[in-house]
Amino acid sequence: MENLSSLNVFVHVAETRSFVAAGRILGVSASAVGKSIARMETKLNVRLFHRSTRSVTLTAEGTLFLERCRRIMAEFEAAQSELSQLAECPRGRLRLSLPQVSTLLLPVLGEFMRRYPDIGLDLDFTDRIVDVVEEGFDAVVRTGQLADSRLSMRKLGTFHHLLVGAPAYFEQHGMPAKPQELVDHRCLHFRFPNSGKLELWPLPEYQDLALPVSMVCNNIETRQCFALQGLGIACLPDFSIRKELARGQLLTVLDDYVKRSGDFYILWPSGGYMTPKLRVFIDFLSERVFPENPELALLCPN
Repeated sequence: MENLSSLNVFVHVAETRSFVAAGRILGVSASAVGKSIARMETKLNVRLFHRSTRSVTLTAEGTLFLERCRRIMAEFEAAQSELSQLAECPRGRLRLSLPQVSTLLLPVLGEFMRRYPDIGLDLDFTDRIVDVVEEGFDAVVRTGQLADSRLSMRKLGTFHHLLVGAPAYFEQHGMPAKPQELVDHRCLHFRFPNSGKLELWPLPEYQDLALPVSMVCNNIETRQCFALQGLGIACLPDFSIRKELARGQLLTVLDDYVKRSGDFYILWPSGGYMTPKLRVFIDFLSERVFPENPELALLCPN
């Protein structure tokens, strides 16, 4: 940018044939203009202007240089105009890594595509830990913060885990009043794909309970489906079953004992210029994934 500024000074002097007039246009003194031209001539090791007390005229080298500078300045102005248009109408491809929580994200992503038809989405749904920078992702959405100083992040919102079952299931098996009674129920479990371990249910004071394992899977949709069919009790995030709870299709149990919440974050490579397409995507998710959650604080990595 400093070089472009020097070129701009040179072009104005060449066109006005005056340090004073160029300085007036640029809002600087004639002395500052003269020093800028002198530094440029020293750097290029060539004289650009013939100077006299009455006039400033281009040398042959200066005339040749002026043609080049005009083309450079025109390209720079065109690039600025193009970026301004992109900011008004973002376009391009976004490569995103997203967790396997389609009930939360798919409606928002569909709305984003309708709002920004010129932005193409390349979506990778996985719960594995990805290297955002090395794998070339523009952004990732994950639960919890990732300890990576190369990333910036924004909190999208907070969710809570619930233990739920269908009314038909509780009519047949009874509704547990204490965590210990879960040992007599059918329990639908989640297995972490990375470690192969079963997810502990959010009962911090009863982690030693040997819960029955009636079914194991590695996604939300299966547990939600089987719970709705009255096949057992499942531990599910609240965002995935809000409609079912509101309709009475699922009922919560042991609410006084369940204690676990989680946070969703969007993360992207820090430093450098943020493209308009990425900026509008981050803002869009922040406004719509958890619209009732006011916690949209921008977090900076250590």
